[in-house]
Amino acid sequence: MKRALLLTAVLAMSLMAGAQSREVKWDRHSLMIDGRRVCPVMGEVHYSRIPADEWPAEVRKMKEGGVTIIATYIFWNHVEEQEGIFRWDGQRNLRRFIEVCQQEQLPVVLRLGPFCHGEVRNGGIPDWVFTKGCKTRDENPVFLGLVERLYRQIFTQVQGLQWKDGGPVMAAQFDNEYRGRGEYLMALKQIATRIGFDLPFYTRTGWPELSTPVPFGEMLPLYGDYADGFWERSIEETAGNYYKAFNFKAFRSSTAIATEQLGEQKERLNKGDEQYPYFTCELGGGMMAAYHRRPYIYPEDAYSMAIVKLGSGSNLLGYYMYHGGTNPEGLTYLNETQRTIATNYNDLPVKTYDFQAPLNEFGQKNPQYYMLRKLHLFMQDWGDVLAPMEASFPCKQDIEKGDDSFLRWAVRSKDGSGFIFVNNYERLQNLSAKRGVRLEACGVKLPQLTIPAGAICIFPINIEGIKFATAQLIAKRDGKIYLEQIKGIPTTLAIGNKVLKNLKAKGPETPVYKNYYLLTSEQAGRLFLEEDAHPDIAIKAPIINKVKEAGALRPITMGVNKAAEEPLDEDFEHAAVYTIDLPEAPVEGRLLNIDYRGDVARLYANGQLIDDNFYYDRPFQYALWRLPKGCRQLELRILPLQKDMPVYFPREADTTPGEEVKQITIIDQ
Repeated sequence: MKRALLLTAVLAMSLMAGAQSREVKWDRHSLMIDGRRVCPVMGEVHYSRIPADEWPAEVRKMKEGGVTIIATYIFWNHVEEQEGIFRWDGQRNLRRFIEVCQQEQLPVVLRLGPFCHGEVRNGGIPDWVFTKGCKTRDENPVFLGLVERLYRQIFTQVQGLQWKDGGPVMAAQFDNEYRGRGEYLMALKQIATRIGFDLPFYTRTGWPELSTPVPFGEMLPLYGDYADGFWERSIEETAGNYYKAFNFKAFRSSTAIATEQLGEQKERLNKGDEQYPYFTCELGGGMMAAYHRRPYIYPEDAYSMAIVKLGSGSNLLGYYMYHGGTNPEGLTYLNETQRTIATNYNDLPVKTYDFQAPLNEFGQKNPQYYMLRKLHLFMQDWGDVLAPMEASFPCKQDIEKGDDSFLRWAVRSKDGSGFIFVNNYERLQNLSAKRGVRLEACGVKLPQLTIPAGAICIFPINIEGIKFATAQLIAKRDGKIYLEQIKGIPTTLAIGNKVLKNLKAKGPETPVYKNYYLLTSEQAGRLFLEEDAHPDIAIKAPIINKVKEAGALRPITMGVNKAAEEPLDEDFEHAAVYTIDLPEAPVEGRLLNIDYRGDVARLYANGQLIDDNFYYDRPFQYALWRLPKGCRQLELRILPLQKDMPVYFPREADTTPGEEVKQITIIDQ
């Protein structure tokens, strides 16, 4: 088992205090736990998209990454795909998942629906609901009656595990990305509370603007931002307003999320929403690939957005997704497509929901896992200091895409102490180095600096005995203060009357001055984290045989929402077919790594589809430990790339028409 030696933050402490639960309150700044301000990190994981026996290890990884709250959707059609037949077994066992979170001392936010989206078939609403002749997501009694039955079933899974009972369930969200009447959201809340939900607070997505408001205090609006979106109709690079996520600004929401559903959105919040604390629930930890648009999210994209949100005043960073997954088996495929009854905006893979998240489909740690972790350590250790600090914006907030005319920075401060947030990064725009920069906060001027291209960092002012530092605070443990040296920026540390210049990182064992330690970025991301190394066992490569050439190319059709449609099952009868013979070797913790070129690839075991991949020039991976027992041969089917496809691929992708398997290896997770 991999272990983190994190000093537990207030939200990750025991949820039980004898028989008494801990007091949770909020004001316009932040959450307060037993009177102490906190800046939590909320990570989204969909329990029903991960096998139940993997939950303990994956929740632990999330905690080790600095996540202090778990968020999860409850997809209605995952638990009641057939009317009246509720399934809470196996990986649909919500109660068991909540108990796993409780064992890890992590609070839980349940996103109850009835509409979730989550790139699930019909947004999670079962097919049979659409035969009832009622409008969905509406106050009509037929639909609300069905929702009440769903909520009652969910409550059977939650009963005794609410916060007031000493359990981990802290909050619940109603519906998702709803733009209608606030009365509908209130009707959902009234159903829930009548049944017995009694939680410290409730939430809704703060986008888009509602047509009529929810009364103040009933639901906290939570916001989001993404570096790119598969939902854009355009197949051009950096289409949409995502570039705004890389600039500090007072406006909390995004005009780029779900544009295929919501259309053009104005930078406008519901009146009074600014009196709530600034929280997010959908800060892009990655992004899915839809058939027509397949963006690759760079680790710096996620890290930059997180720094920008924190510097803009957010006191809860909620990532969607923090952990990817795989759609479960159902009576039909459970992915969103343009051919389904509702929420038919995009064609998503049948099985995979990896989302390029910090923790990928099978728990693989992507680079942003470590990058974001150092920020999460900072939020745990200085959250009570940061939370009441107001944000100010010394540079312009309204920018054009790729605007390189100024350094993007912001300040959060209170009572003479503060933090300077710097972001000289925008996705795919290559911002230049900024020379002769003079940053100032709380009456303290930093030395003249050159801010390198791509620099993303936070500088402390009058914090922990530091007058200023051109290094980033990471953590404090046992009287030791750990800072990160920012690549390309000389480290100056001003403490009392001393100004220490050109300091070099010495690591977590050797101080650079008294109790101050300077780390490299890599050391900072892994601070206090111990990871087991896999034994060095030589594993033979799989044997690959091409048994069938690809047949006639399929016509790529345009769907009802004017995006290219993914192939159907029958199209794979004309795919190139490879067999993969696996060597006899331990499978635990090991992945099949398929380096290929093609349009779409599908992997089969014993004739059953087990995973799929929309090509975007990254390997197609599969967890060997999930294979049926004794299975030693797999089948890989690949449809060829075609000339002039109406599809966006990352700039790095080789889109030469045709298909090929370059290499298949077995790698450690």
